[in-house]
Amino acid sequence: MAVSSLDPQAALVVIDLQNGIVNRPLGSRTDDAPLIADVVSRSKALADAFRARRLPVVLVNVAGAPAGRNETPRRLPADVPAEYFALVDGLNTSEEDILVTKKSIGAFATTDLDAILRDRGVTQLVMTGIATSIGVESTARNAYDLGYNIAFAVDAMADLNDGAHAHAVSAVFPRIGESGTTEEILGLLAGRE
Repeated sequence: MAVSSLDPQAALVVIDLQNGIVNRPLGSRTDDAPLIADVVSRSKALADAFRARRLPVVLVNVAGAPAGRNETPRRLPADVPAEYFALVDGLNTSEEDILVTKKSIGAFATTDLDAILRDRGVTQLVMTGIATSIGVESTARNAYDLGYNIAFAVDAMADLNDGAHAHAVSAVFPRIGESGTTEEILGLLAGRE
């Protein structure tokens, strides 16, 4: 498990690190705060490094879901306050960041993200966020189908349950990209200087 290289025009894509998601328990664990804090701090470190090299940073939040029947009821009541959808403060957003609000599981289906990335010449996406097997995986699968190279910072992700995270990392990600740690990816970025 390692990211072999970063394309000259890579972009960081941070999935669903918004107040309403990071401030609720991920699953059955009794204390998710340290795990979530690590995901946010590692995503921030990557975002800062991408910004320092003038590489695109895409910050994605979710503000809805597609209609359709499913066995898992939606978790959002109709009267959710706007603060729920706001990105967490710890990401230090920049005016140059690409902000994407999706109404789907993945970041491509209901947005113009592909066109934005292609206009900037992006060929590779580095993925972080919550939840590994939901928003991150869906976005990565779509990106792979669109022809992007994918790199996963697996220590900058968390999921609703450990099994779903482990399955995505061990069974899905190797088929559509390369996986590594935040430190490995920061090292590849530093090697460009």
